[in-house]
Amino acid sequence: MLRLDSDVQYVKGVGPRRASLLASRDIRTVQDLLLHLPKSYQDRAHFIPVSGLKVGQDAAVHARVYRSRVIQTRTRGRILDVILTDGSSFVHAKWFHGAYLQTREFSAGREVVLFGRVDFDRYESKFVFFNPEFELLDEGKDSASLDIGRYVPVYEEVGGITSRQLRHIIAAALADSAKDINDPLPEEILEAHGLPDLRTCLERVHFPQQDDELTKLNQRRSPYHRRLIFEEFFLLELIFALRRIQSRSREGVRFETSERIRQQVKMILPFHPTAAQKRVLKEIVDDLKAPYPMVRLLQGDVGSGKTIVAFEAIVIAVSNGYQAVLMAPTEILAEQHFLNAKRILAPLNYRIAVVRRGIKKAEKQELLEKIASGEIQVIVGTHALLEERTLFKSLGMVIIDEQHRFGVVQRLQLMAKGENPNTLVMTATPIPRTLAMTLYGDLDLSVIDQMPPGRSPIRTVHVMERDAERIYEMIRSELKQGHQAYVVYPVIEESEKIDLKSATEGFKKLSAIFAGYRVALLHGRLKSEQKEQTMAAFAAGESHILVSTTVIEVGVDVANATIMLIQHAERFGLAQLHQLRGRVGRGAQQSLCILMTPNRINDVARERIRAMVSSTDGFRLAEVDLQLRGPGEMAGTRQSGIPEFRVANLMTDGELLSLAQQEAQRWADRSEERGRLIEALSGRARLVTVG
Repeated sequence: MLRLDSDVQYVKGVGPRRASLLASRDIRTVQDLLLHLPKSYQDRAHFIPVSGLKVGQDAAVHARVYRSRVIQTRTRGRILDVILTDGSSFVHAKWFHGAYLQTREFSAGREVVLFGRVDFDRYESKFVFFNPEFELLDEGKDSASLDIGRYVPVYEEVGGITSRQLRHIIAAALADSAKDINDPLPEEILEAHGLPDLRTCLERVHFPQQDDELTKLNQRRSPYHRRLIFEEFFLLELIFALRRIQSRSREGVRFETSERIRQQVKMILPFHPTAAQKRVLKEIVDDLKAPYPMVRLLQGDVGSGKTIVAFEAIVIAVSNGYQAVLMAPTEILAEQHFLNAKRILAPLNYRIAVVRRGIKKAEKQELLEKIASGEIQVIVGTHALLEERTLFKSLGMVIIDEQHRFGVVQRLQLMAKGENPNTLVMTATPIPRTLAMTLYGDLDLSVIDQMPPGRSPIRTVHVMERDAERIYEMIRSELKQGHQAYVVYPVIEESEKIDLKSATEGFKKLSAIFAGYRVALLHGRLKSEQKEQTMAAFAAGESHILVSTTVIEVGVDVANATIMLIQHAERFGLAQLHQLRGRVGRGAQQSLCILMTPNRINDVARERIRAMVSSTDGFRLAEVDLQLRGPGEMAGTRQSGIPEFRVANLMTDGELLSLAQQEAQRWADRSEERGRLIEALSGRARLVTVG
């Protein structure tokens, strides 16, 4: 008998050589093999009369051999040609290089079952199966075959191991390990949601019965697929639920929100907050009053007003006698947060500092001492905040902007600099609900889904490269009105392999076209000081056109910038295009985003461009992006920590994800069941890999 954790080489039909091939697809144990699910299912149970065959259909035929022969050809070697009949008509079956099958196997009168795609031989004007799967039937032979007379699973080939070979290998694995398949899910969950037990599920997902619906099997909507998908999600969400319970078992920094503090919060508001901002602030305040530390993700579209909510949280922390830190992914953004903090928090006279690279040694040492002593109350910075020598006296609030640019490790490093501080992570990159549940399932989620008043919606248009002169005139018109413009390129320098317009070449060209206007260049290879100076000059209105790469995707707010031209827009993802577009439309003036592409682009790029033109809703665009690119590419799988599922699909299985999350939280809260459940699921941990 085999165990689920037995090495796959011991399964009948595998051995060391095939085991190494399977390992290339991360199939190393019996359990891995059983979770290598069919890509599709074929109906080989219902035979079609030969007279009813149609070109292009996949058909199972039950017939007798009429005649067989081996044909020698010049180009295709030896071909086995078999003529069969079921009494209604005749059909040919041909196997190229099939002489090894030997004509004696297909002797006249022999009963045969074929499965394959029906073709038409135009040279001989007859129906034909090319290289069909077949089974020779004998009198009294057991009809319970794996390959014929049933719904048959079809697998992706693995290293040359064919679908038929995998079918027999998996059947052997199921037979030899059946007694070791114990269900890790509680029976209560299975009964409540009509899910089959694991053993039945694995048997039927690989070898379905006649009463199973073929359409649902092929859509991965059968009860057996749903159960495996649910289990993957349940395991992931249980891990997240246990992390939340662990987090809430720690004593956090508890803040009070007296009338005095509420008045201080109101003092910094530059405008009447939206209903969404009020709702999110209440969620944050409720967390801050709790005995455990807050760990919350704040999502909001570009320009939705996340920053002011973050500063409200900072006021609550400082008013309670604690320090607050705000970490940004780039020095440009950190500088913007620092300037905003000084402006917005000015009525409260807080001591605010920015920690960045390039500060003179003596100056930095003095700054670090003031932070360590508690003299500095609000600290803004980049990765430099993570250095060991950056110490805090009483860190009570950690805010991380653009969370997707940092890993979990960096978040934990910064949190470790305080005694279980409250943590708020923010992102202006809208994330689809299902992706957020798997990327940040251990965080509570707040969403600002409403834009502040006073901003005109950004108009987006798609143009071709042949329209360049007309677009330049549109930019010139904006400049004449005293406004500013962005021109964005996908690369810094001309690529030898790909014909892309580069930022450096564009800078030279635009400087000539817009003579009399100041054109600046910004890209990632510039030194930090140069980037800051260039961006600050543009923000101050000292330059009129900023030619840039995607370094401005997360950048400073320039309300006077009203037009953006994105060159080679087909080269960007939807999320990136939306982030770039968010650099304009920061003021009350009507703004324009122009997406320029070559005359011919592929269908996926065209769908992205069409979505951008039709919507400014970042959350809707995120859903479209998820459909077009898939969760791995969208999130940047390795960097972002998105789980890798064997069965589940975030794009189609959102309903089961929500159900699994509810059940996981319910069972994690039942302390008497928690230990048993963790032990039962520990052997299934490889079902989903959590980053």
